[in-house]
Amino acid sequence: MTTTKDKLKERVKELTCLYEVTSIIVNSDYDQLDASLEAIVYCLKRAWQFENVTEAYLKVNEYQVQTDDFKHNMVTLISKIKVFNKIEGEVIVGYPPNQYTHDDFLVEEQTLLNNVALDIGNLIERKQIRDSEAITRRKMERTDRLHILGEITAGIAHELNTPLANILGFSELLTDKVTDQETVRDLKKIMDSAIFSREIVKKLMFFACEMPQEMKTVKLIPIVTGVIKLLGPSLRNKKIKLVSTFENERIELRGDTVQLTQVLFNLIMNAIYYSPENGIITVKVLETDGFVLLKIADHGKGIPAELEDKVFEPFFTTKPIGEGSGLGLSVVHGIITSHKGSIEHTKNTPKGTIFTVNFPKQ
Repeated sequence: MTTTKDKLKERVKELTCLYEVTSIIVNSDYDQLDASLEAIVYCLKRAWQFENVTEAYLKVNEYQVQTDDFKHNMVTLISKIKVFNKIEGEVIVGYPPNQYTHDDFLVEEQTLLNNVALDIGNLIERKQIRDSEAITRRKMERTDRLHILGEITAGIAHELNTPLANILGFSELLTDKVTDQETVRDLKKIMDSAIFSREIVKKLMFFACEMPQEMKTVKLIPIVTGVIKLLGPSLRNKKIKLVSTFENERIELRGDTVQLTQVLFNLIMNAIYYSPENGIITVKVLETDGFVLLKIADHGKGIPAELEDKVFEPFFTTKPIGEGSGLGLSVVHGIITSHKGSIEHTKNTPKGTIFTVNFPKQ
């Protein structure tokens, strides 16, 4: 490049590229970033001195785009893409190696590439912030919804306790007075139904954190192994292999033994139900500073995206009618909340679900 006209032409191309990249980023759809990043690499192709042979490549996080004829053996300029001050990718512009050398690049082109890499990093940062805010908002909405459901459920449970106790008590009195066996059988059916209803009320009170607890320091691993042993027949019926990993056999936390058993029973039983025959379930117990993590993973169909926020709601179930009351996970959520812990579910790889329970030790 020898003439002022040529130099001016290159500066115009560079400024045009920066303007186009900025416009692409401002108008980006965060849910379709591939299209925006592809548009950026083609802007770069047009901005270089020998644009007819210029090719570009961009990789950041899970995104990877390039112009049609890009080859990794080209003579290249490279600029790293930083996201929150951590290198997460790179953007590369290259010339054919048999025709050009590094001396054919302009100093200004490296500056342009660095600026574009900076803009891309800022774009990815904004997307991650937006995604994080969306996740936090969904969690808060779910927590609020479950809190309201808990208050309603507690009220319903308290209101039902008295009439159920009356039904059960008077049925028992009548059983003692009646001699007709058919009437006694009918009264037994009434009592059985009342007892069943009382168990439902008890589960509702677990969800609403209304059940009394016997909190003490307990060893967690014996509880886990006890539940696994109890569920042995169910595992064998579906030929499921359960793999358990304990980071420390002496892990302790403060909790109610019966309620912790109920949490483990429900989560593992759920994993068994949704696992295919000859499947694998993994149970891991890990320790971090001040917390105990419990991870239960299956390889079932997983939780559909549209149902992810409903799994802890009472009476919600994807099981056929008669196979589940929809109270298992809501009870689990209530118990964990009353232990000042948290529970979340994530997708397993290649398929299935991982439930992660986080208990404070004290």
